[in-house]
Order: sequence, then C-alpha cells, then structure tokens
Amino acid sequence: MFKRLVQCIAVVALALGSAAAQADKLADILAKGVVRIIVFTDVPPFSSTNVNRELEGFDVDLAKMVAAALGVKLELVSATAANRIPYLLTDKADMNVAAMSVTAERAKQVMYSAPYADTSLAVYGPKSISVKSGADLGKRKVAVAKGTTEDIVLTSLNTGADIMRMEDNATSVQAYLSGQSQFLAANSVVVVELAKKNPTKEFDFKFALRRAPAHITVKLGEHNLLRWLDTFIFQATLTGDLDKLHVKWLGGPMTAPLPPL
Repeated sequence: MFKRLVQCIAVVALALGSAAAQADKLADILAKGVVRIIVFTDVPPFSSTNVNRELEGFDVDLAKMVAAALGVKLELVSATAANRIPYLLTDKADMNVAAMSVTAERAKQVMYSAPYADTSLAVYGPKSISVKSGADLGKRKVAVAKGTTEDIVLTSLNTGADIMRMEDNATSVQAYLSGQSQFLAANSVVVVELAKKNPTKEFDFKFALRRAPAHITVKLGEHNLLRWLDTFIFQATLTGDLDKLHVKWLGGPMTAPLPPL
C-alpha cells in the first residue's frame, strides 16, 4: 500500500514538473530561436499594412526590438482585437503587442507587462451634433471594433445608443466614414491619423471613455516571460529607445512616467 502511494506521489510530481516546464514560454522561445508576436494590420500608427504590403508602425517596431533583445527571429502574427487573447490561449502566439489596455476581465486570462505607451479612448463625431456624455447619444449609432476596450467601456455605460460592433478596426472606421454610424469610439492616437487621411470627415471630440496605456500581454502563468518583458521595457525607457518610437510614430515623447501595475 505504501509503495503504491509513493508511486502515485511520484507520478503527480512528474506531471507537475512537466507542466511547469511546458509553462516556461521564455525558455521555449530561446530554445526555438523564434518569437511569435501579435500585431494589428489595420490600426495606424500602431500597426498597419503599407503600400508595399508590409506591416509597419509603433507596435511593429516594438516587436522588432523585443526579438532583437531576445536574440531570436521575429514572426509577426496578424490578429483582430477580438482574437488577440484566444491566440495566446491556443498557443498561436507567444505574446501580444497589439495595443492592449488593462481590464479586470482580461486579467483573468492574460498578464500585463509594464505600460509602454499612454493613450486615451473617446467618442468622436461631427461638430453639428452636440454630445458631451454617453447619456447624450440617444439612439444614435456608434461604430466600435468588437472586443476592444472602447467596446467594453461603451457597453458598460448602458447609454441606450445603438452600438455597431464591427469585426475589426478597419470596418469600424469604414462604418463611420461611410455614414452608417453617426459616431466612432476609438483610440485618440488612431483618430489623429484618421483625420489626416480623411480631411473632409469631421472627428470632433465628444467625450472621453478612459485613459488607456498600452501593455504587452502574455498567457496567464508565464511569469518568467513577463518578468523579462518588464525588464526589457525598463531598459528601453532608460536608454531612450522607447521615446524614439514615441517620437517616430506618436508625434512626441512620453509626457510623463506611467504608473506601474
């Protein structure tokens, strides 16, 4: 009986040890020599496809910096806002660098690195419609990309507005540009780019949804990888490399240090 108990304990210990080994994503990345990083394809200036059909933007350059610091090759994984977390959970990618902000619900499935960019989310529309809060939206249509923080916050306001949850950022923007919706819920940095590319369309600020620093995310339990990412962001901040990305893609340096998690 005692022998059988010892055998059972040994099996459990081996299983736990195996699970622990499998959970070390950092070791896996270094062993394989490749890191798979999620980015958007339609959210300039964070990440989008240029005229040469190449991905470019703040998050793409940050992903390149991560791969270089790890000393491995980079594999970019294209994703929409809604499937960033599923891709991490099903091991289609090692980390997400697609401008994800913190929510308590997401934190049940992923872990957040230190913030690497500071942005805000808001509702925009034409100057002719006076809107100062969610309560002023009435039954008007608001376009938003499904699964984004904008979607989550706008839904929580329970304004009674007709929220058009589009499959990705590009179709959300197109819904507003084409007049299918009266308003657009989006990231402030993204709206600056949209206004430049669409000078005949108004992007008048209506009301803020929330401040939304961007974080790199990894699957829940990947503590070694998360610790490495925090160290990477800390070092990139000290060297000024992160500020260079802000100037290049977001129009200026980070205005103030972001609070840690």
